[in-house]
Amino acid sequence: MANLTLVQAINLALIQEMEEDDRIILLGEDVGKNGGVFRVTEGLWQRFGGDRVVDSPLAESGILGTSIGLAMAGLRPIPEIQFEGFLGPAYDQICTHAARMRTRTRGAYTVPLTIRVPVGGGIHAPELHSDSPETIYTHTPGLKVVMPASPYDAKGLLISAIRDPDPVIFFEPKRIYRAFREEVPEDEYTIPIGEARVVQEGEQITMVSWGASVIQCMNAIENCNHSVELIDLRTIAPMDMQAIEQSVKKTGRCVVVHEAPKTLGLGAEIASRIMEHCFLHLEAPVQRVAGFDTIMPYYKLELDYMPDAARITKAVEEVSAY
Repeated sequence: MANLTLVQAINLALIQEMEEDDRIILLGEDVGKNGGVFRVTEGLWQRFGGDRVVDSPLAESGILGTSIGLAMAGLRPIPEIQFEGFLGPAYDQICTHAARMRTRTRGAYTVPLTIRVPVGGGIHAPELHSDSPETIYTHTPGLKVVMPASPYDAKGLLISAIRDPDPVIFFEPKRIYRAFREEVPEDEYTIPIGEARVVQEGEQITMVSWGASVIQCMNAIENCNHSVELIDLRTIAPMDMQAIEQSVKKTGRCVVVHEAPKTLGLGAEIASRIMEHCFLHLEAPVQRVAGFDTIMPYYKLELDYMPDAARITKAVEEVSAY
């Protein structure tokens, strides 16, 4: 076992998959000699050469368009979008082409590409560098959306994404890139896409989250007087509703936590599905702790925007007292 950060776990997964499969090509802005803005791809250009680790122009639509063509031609491209805010210029390529190609061609072509994207706030980055746009891509049929919350999960999920025959958006919460270390097997392993993880079992309240917010939930639970069952979705699309429903039917109460704005966030979808399938088991309305319906503020107020342990604890107290 190696004691790795999230960055190191992703780097190791890329190395092992590239050694195993010479169809894998990395491309993106500064992913080569520089090793990426967060150094996730550090050392890969030196190890695999410029033909497989390609520094691209600053053109997200071009990066994704090229990747789609490479994938349809039989390769396994892994494009990186340097920050989640710059997915916008590539939206047409991702949602109009990559997501629809299997259906459009009646299965004649698939698009096996993994789009790596640093996501979320908490590092005091400038505008367009701290958003959480996962709902947009979860709403797009044909895409799989993954967001790990730990180094162990990051490695196993990334390997599964790379091997998947369809396009996967792999969101990497930059707030926890180097926040902590975890034991990660040095051998290859996979974690199934679409399978949630019960981080902590509990009896009174179900808490559902993903990405960096899982860590904030853990901090809140440490100082909580209630028995909370924490579920890390890990995969947002497809979503493991079975795990959520099973927990809510046991606890009767639920709190959903995410960084993205509250309105039309995934918390709303989860709350709606709980109402549809667990209504007779509920003891209280589902609570949502989320970002506010505003643009992510600049540095001074950034942490006030994001859910923290205090806001999560308040929601737990409210749902338990209902």
